[in-house]
Amino acid sequence: MKKIITTSVLVTSALMSYAQTNPAITSWLQNTTVKGRHYLSGNSTPITDTYTANVQSVQYSSNFVYAKTQGIPSYVVGPYLDGNINQAGNQNAIFKFPLNPVQNTGTAVSTPMGNIGVFINGVAMFNCSDGVSWKSSTGAFAGGPLGGSGDGVWNRDAIVYEKAGFDCAKGHPAGTNYHHHQNPSAFDLDLTPISTICNLYDADGLYAIDSTVHSPLIGFAYDGFPVYGAYGYKNTDGTGGIIRMKSSWKLRNITVRNTLYTGASVTAGPNVSTTYPLGSFKEDYEFITPTSSEYLDEHNGRFCKTPEYPNGIYCYFATVDAHWNSAYPYLVGPTYYGTKVAAKVTSITETVTTYTQVTTGIFSTSAEDVKVNVYPNPASDLIAVQIKDLVKENCEVSLYDVTGKLVDKTTLYQGTTIVYFDTKKLYNGIYFVKMQIGSKEINKKIIIEK
Repeated sequence: MKKIITTSVLVTSALMSYAQTNPAITSWLQNTTVKGRHYLSGNSTPITDTYTANVQSVQYSSNFVYAKTQGIPSYVVGPYLDGNINQAGNQNAIFKFPLNPVQNTGTAVSTPMGNIGVFINGVAMFNCSDGVSWKSSTGAFAGGPLGGSGDGVWNRDAIVYEKAGFDCAKGHPAGTNYHHHQNPSAFDLDLTPISTICNLYDADGLYAIDSTVHSPLIGFAYDGFPVYGAYGYKNTDGTGGIIRMKSSWKLRNITVRNTLYTGASVTAGPNVSTTYPLGSFKEDYEFITPTSSEYLDEHNGRFCKTPEYPNGIYCYFATVDAHWNSAYPYLVGPTYYGTKVAAKVTSITETVTTYTQVTTGIFSTSAEDVKVNVYPNPASDLIAVQIKDLVKENCEVSLYDVTGKLVDKTTLYQGTTIVYFDTKKLYNGIYFVKMQIGSKEINKKIIIEK
């Protein structure tokens, strides 16, 4: 009996130790109190939902981790100005991921329509397709919301054709399944914004791009390998400084659409034109073998060292261009690198341990590296406090006047990047925004001038 008990204790101890170090267990944003919020078209005041944001629980066994989530982010979602009448709703999902993902050495598996992975806030990750393809017999699009079915050869790029329906965080719902096809950072944080939706409905996203630090781990693909933001170490061994990870998929030099980039002849699509420019279809791209370490492979990833994986692992990256606009194939490539194992399950059928999140810091980087932008300055009616980082825990943000009197305070929720102070009723003068991050206090001076 003593030997059995000892063995049990050792196994439990080993599992607990593993849980503290495996990012597939520790990286999920767990929350049981903060609710999701959404905008309705024409109303810039967010409505609080009944659904709980982010991930509600994480459990694990020796081989798998299970993330239970309602699929709702903590940042405000909506509205969707392309006529999409759907709202983000409770997915009541349990996602199962392998703790030890492996490379697929056989035929590569294509990323399908629907979920291809999950972000660390429990929100679904989709590939670039929108379910619509060209139908040569009618010379028009078909499938998806248009009805019918196209040829399935020339498939529309959702980032191009659904842009008008993306909210500020670059997401939208399919039915009630809110998801991102691309890097989940707000449009107005791009160096050259290509949408004005954030001007009308303030929101943010999962994280804010920062070109000076390694981007955070933002999710996991269905093969279990991690997905990072836009920036990483130049060299795969963790050296060379920080650089933007670049897609090796480039637009083809074609004027007619009757072959794939491999040279295979296929049912024709529309000729390249101002109506159907290059980039309209995912088949408009070809893969160019990488010539340097920051260029990714055909799956949109590479094997490299990261802050979470100092010994190295295969990683996907949410690719963007030099203007920080999303760059094809956006998240995971047309195919998975690894063996697709993850799935949405209805129940957990093995013995698991519940992971209690251990707070090692509010942000993904150290407090000394956190960048806080307070604007406009001077301000009149409103102050915005924006964080360039991934916020892992709720953080209190306070506003003081020049005498040190607390004027207002609010909470920056985990998985968001921005909070606001209404200053319409405040007097002109000097104020200070303060954030307490562990033992470090961040202070930003702001002037209110009306």
